[in-house]
Amino acid sequence: MNMSFLDKWRKRQHAHRSVPLAESVRADPESVVELLSECELLRAQAATAGVELDDSVRSLEALDQLQPVWRDDPEVLPWLGNDAGLYLGTVLVRTVRGAVWHVWPDGQPVVRLESGREIDVVAAGHGWADTGAPELSQVYAEVSET
Repeated sequence: MNMSFLDKWRKRQHAHRSVPLAESVRADPESVVELLSECELLRAQAATAGVELDDSVRSLEALDQLQPVWRDDPEVLPWLGNDAGLYLGTVLVRTVRGAVWHVWPDGQPVVRLESGREIDVVAAGHGWADTGAPELSQVYAEVSET
């Protein structure tokens, strides 16, 4: 997979300075969308349960129905929450008109809506993985209405 923004992100202009992710998003947004949509751990967990993640709202609903077996593993839980948030963001960016990835100065990826509202999808993913709330499909429904 050729993701040119990674070269820019990793490349050092000076010994102490690297290209921030936010600059990479502006330089090559399609590659960043591809990278953020990988969500390997979530995709593996879903596949084990027979759920196909096809970047649709239906797949968010199916994720909401999974048995939360990951909650028993404190090492997997934070990674799965991060993946769930990135997957939620992927579905939003691919299906909600005007939704795009944006990166805060601290490196946190969020989804920015056409209205300018920013959704911290990673926080929503962690909430879903930790407690089941909010449901991913519920966050999608609320965001897509605005």
